[in-house]
Amino acid sequence: MTNHEETTTLPPKTCSIERLVTMESDVALVLQGKKTATRRNGRYADVGEIMELQGQSFVVDRVYIQTLGDLMDEHANQEGFESVEDYKQSILSYHPGMPWLPHMTVWVHEFSPVKA
Repeated sequence: MTNHEETTTLPPKTCSIERLVTMESDVALVLQGKKTATRRNGRYADVGEIMELQGQSFVVDRVYIQTLGDLMDEHANQEGFESVEDYKQSILSYHPGMPWLPHMTVWVHEFSPVKA
């Protein structure tokens, strides 16, 4: 699926791109190039939209739905973690009492630095 096709089939955003990456630890990982995606329970950005973090710009390359059960270590690496288990424990620490169910869906937002 091309980015254009993804853009035309996505539902309306549920939040703004300014809320996509907000935790200081996550911002640092993005700025270091260690975090290239974030998963949210809603859609925060459109493909091609620009996210600004501490004066640096990042473009949203892909937006799609994924189930928690489909997560693999490579996806955890996108988030800046070594493994799915590390990512899972981090998320659950931010959201006490949240269940981690394989069928739960999240919106994946993949991004990259804007080339000068």
